[in-house]
Amino acid sequence: MSIGAGVLLFVIGAILRFALTVQVAWIDLLLVGNILMGAGIVVFVLGLIFTFRRRRSVSSRRTVIGHEDGGSTVRRTSHTDDTGL
Repeated sequence: MSIGAGVLLFVIGAILRFALTVQVAWIDLLLVGNILMGAGIVVFVLGLIFTFRRRRSVSSRRTVIGHEDGGSTVRRTSHTDDTGL
């Protein structure tokens, strides 16, 4: 969602900066467009960073069945991925 919000902010800022020829006395639309484009880039980059950042944890459990010579070992390893997919 933050990637889309960043793109939206950038597009609105670009429209205000480059497409509008209206001048309003109480606000500078060129400055507002520049600010929105900058904020859109920041939000987009942060969205990419949070999307591609992966935190993984590995847990393993070892179970020994039997005695010294005749025992067998069972290993179980599980990976958890915190990306929400």
